[in-house]
This record gives sequence, C-alpha cells and structure tokens, in this order.
Amino acid sequence: MVEQRIRIGVIGLGLIAQAVHLPNLRTLRDRFVVTHVCDLSETLGREIAAELPSAARVSTDWRAVLDDPGVDAILVMTPGAHGPIALAGLQAGKHVLAEKPLSVTIREARAIEAAAEAAGRVMQVAYMKMYDPAVGPARDALSDLGERRVVRVTVLHPADAPQFAHVAVRRGTDVEPSAFASALAYEDDRAMEAVPGAPKALRDIYLGTMLGSVSHELSLMRALGLPLPRRFDFGRAWPFDVDAPGDDPASLHGVADLGDGSLLEIGWNYLPHYPDYAEEIAVFGPDGRIRLAMPGPYLAAHRAELSVQLFDDEIRRDTVSRAGHTTAFVRELEAFADSIVDGSPVLSDTAGAAADTAALQAFTAAIGRDLGLDVGTETAD
Repeated sequence: MVEQRIRIGVIGLGLIAQAVHLPNLRTLRDRFVVTHVCDLSETLGREIAAELPSAARVSTDWRAVLDDPGVDAILVMTPGAHGPIALAGLQAGKHVLAEKPLSVTIREARAIEAAAEAAGRVMQVAYMKMYDPAVGPARDALSDLGERRVVRVTVLHPADAPQFAHVAVRRGTDVEPSAFASALAYEDDRAMEAVPGAPKALRDIYLGTMLGSVSHELSLMRALGLPLPRRFDFGRAWPFDVDAPGDDPASLHGVADLGDGSLLEIGWNYLPHYPDYAEEIAVFGPDGRIRLAMPGPYLAAHRAELSVQLFDDEIRRDTVSRAGHTTAFVRELEAFADSIVDGSPVLSDTAGAAADTAALQAFTAAIGRDLGLDVGTETAD
C-alpha cells in the first residue's frame, strides 16, 4: 500500500546518490517513496526531483529535511563524515541511514548511538559490503579452516573517475566553494581529537583513505566474524612525505595481531592506472583457505565471488560460488526498511562503526611511528 511506504528525505545528491541509491529507491518503490531531496545546489536538486516518480520537496539546507513532517527517514550522502547530520536527524525523530564514514571520532559515534536509543529510531551505517549475499557462506566456511593463522586484506584502487565514467554524474554549478569550508574545518578539528599529534598530511590520510575506504574492509571483517586489531605493530604510507604530500593518495600497509593467534596483513594500494577496482579478503588455516573477492562499488553487473579450498589428507576440494543479482546496496536498503517496520536488528550498527574508527586510529598511529612521530589515538590510556 502506498500509505505504508517509508517516506524518505535524501540529503546529498552527488555520485553515490545518482549512481546507486536513487535508482535502488525506485527499484524498491513498494517500500520507499522519496518526498524530499536536499543539496547545496538548488539547480541539481530541482533536476533530480523532476525525475522522481513522486512529487518531492527541494531544499538546500539539510535542516529543512529534518523539519519536514512528510519525512520518516533520511539518507545522508553528503561528502565527508556524517556525524552532525545523523545526530540531528535522530534528535528530530527521523530514522537514519548514513553513508560512511559515520563520524571522525569514537566520541561522536557513541553520542549518535545514545541518541538513537533515546529516540527509539533506527540508525544504520551504509556499510553495504556487510549485506553482500556471499558474506554468509564465507563466514560459515571459516570454521572448516582449522585454527586461523593469517587474514590478508588487499585493495587495488584505481583513480576515481574511470570507476564511474559510465554514470554521467551531474554536478551543480550554483554552489560557492566557501560552502564547504566550515565542514572541512569541523572534520580537521575532530581529526586532531582522533589522532592527536598527527600532522596535517597524516590527518588527511585518516580523514580520506582510512575513514573513506579502509573502513569498508574492517566492517567486512566484522561481518565475517573476524576480530579487529586493537593495535598495529607496523604501519606505512608509501609513497608519502609528511612535509610534502602528493596530490594522489598514498598506499597504506599494516600488520597487526588479532589477539586470537592470527595475524592481519592489510594492503590498500593506490594504482591510478590500474583498469579495475579489486578487493579481497583471504583467510588461511592449516586445513585450507578462503578468498572472498568483492565487486567494484559502481558496477551493478559485478558480483562477489567466494573461493574455498580445503585439504583432507590427499584430497583437495575446491569450490567457487558467486553472488546472485540482488546487489548489496539493494539488500542494505531492504534491511533498513525491515528494521524500521519490523524492528529487525541493525547489522551495520553504530557500535560497529565505533570499533572500526578505533582500529583506524590505531593504524594511523602506527604510520606515525614509522615516520618517527608521536601520534596518539582517542582511546589511548
């Protein structure tokens, strides 16, 4: 029934909205209806609203979405961290699905978690990889490997533009660059709280690559039932000069003890001319190994692939499984609706996002040590 659909306010109409969430909301039109769109560009907002199957209100201030009685839930897709809008949305009585990163600090994440509990509203972080259908079988297969020895995370990240050239993203031209200044200053202030002692160039790594991309790898580890590291024994950003950072992101490499007898090896590699985004988690044990390869984020036809190799004396069993045609992005929206309507538990919750943030701070501190810097973390004793 139309009147039972969740009324959505979309805040931020950039790449992820145009390429992913707005098309998926149309696919799930039996569960959602977009009633309000918001972007700093009024021109872009009106263009997007004109293409929606519903009559949506248009605004340039996200506070107008929170004040709208015709909105039940908000999707927060603005650039950078989303803590202030998510917190205000919950306090306004809205359910919230916020793109990552949720917040720059653990303190903010805990405040958001408390606000959701006080308001009795759903707070979901858009870690779509946790909802991929290949994750469940991969988690189940881990028990067949014997005592876990090594977890290896590898990301090959090309330049951004080729990944979404097929989307033909529209940009608003009626936004003053100064409109972003206060948000950037807020994030840098919070980064100084999160990784005290880190110079500006290292704070930019934390705000950009760590929170913007590596957070996905940690959330995926949690979805697989793997522990997160409390400390990194080694961290390096390369190539990277703290006094003269380059225009491109540095590659990041880290090693950590997971506290259960296994070791984490993580490599986030920026390869601007590499043809495709590639991401995998491989887990090794004495009785076998698994490899979970995740799809690129903007390619709806790509699917996750799970390879399981088990050994039993002289017999080796190899199986390869591929995910179906309902993408992880669609499944996370379905889960959001289920949590709102039926009270289903939130998989990608705020507590998990706080744990990811703590691990990313530890990774950043390890890179600082490698540079000879005294970089702390928000959770350090």
